[in-house]
Amino acid sequence: MWDRTQVDTLDLLLHPVRLRIVHAMSGGRTRTTSELCTHLPDVPRTTVYRHVGLLAEAGLLEVAGEQRVHGAVERRYRLRRERTVIDRDMAATMSLEDHRNGFAAAMAALHAEFNAYLDREYADPIADSVGYRQFPLWLNQDELAELISEITSAIVSKRGNEPTADRSPHLLSAILFPTEELPQHRTDEQADHSQ
Repeated sequence: MWDRTQVDTLDLLLHPVRLRIVHAMSGGRTRTTSELCTHLPDVPRTTVYRHVGLLAEAGLLEVAGEQRVHGAVERRYRLRRERTVIDRDMAATMSLEDHRNGFAAAMAALHAEFNAYLDREYADPIADSVGYRQFPLWLNQDELAELISEITSAIVSKRGNEPTADRSPHLLSAILFPTEELPQHRTDEQADHSQ
C-alpha cells in the first residue's frame, strides 16, 4: 500500500538537481538559496529557486532563520535529514521503473557534481584521493550480506561527523547490483547431469 508521503518523497528525491541540493545541505549546514546558487554554478538560478521552493513546501527543507536584505526577506534553510532518506521499507514500495528513474537521477547528479569538482580552479584528483574504480566481485548470498555489512559499518562510523575547519565534504556513492541473472530453478536434466 502506497503512503502519500512516500510517493511525494520519492518524486522529490528522484531528481538530479534536488539530489544535489540535498547533498549541498548535508552536515547540518544552513544555506540561503543564493548561497546554493553559488554552490551549484552550473544550474540556472531560477531552477535552484524553484527546486528549493518544492523541497521547502514538502517539508524536506525547513526555514532556520530569516533576515531582511535590500528590502526582501532572505531565508536560511536547513535539511530535515530524516525526511530525505529512502529507507529499505520505502525502497520496497518502488516499482522497477522507480528504481530505473532513481538510478538515472543519482547518476546525473553524480556526473554534475564530478564536473563541478573538475571545473574548480585547484582541482587535483590525485591529491584529493578521487576514485571511481569498479570491481566485479563473485559473491554468494552470505558473502554479499557480509560485504554490505562491512561497507555499511565503515560509512556509519563516519556519517555522524560534524563539519569542522579541517573537514571538507566528500560524496561517496555506493552502487551494487548483480550483473548476471542466477538460474532460479534447475531442470531435471541439469540435476541428472550433476549426479
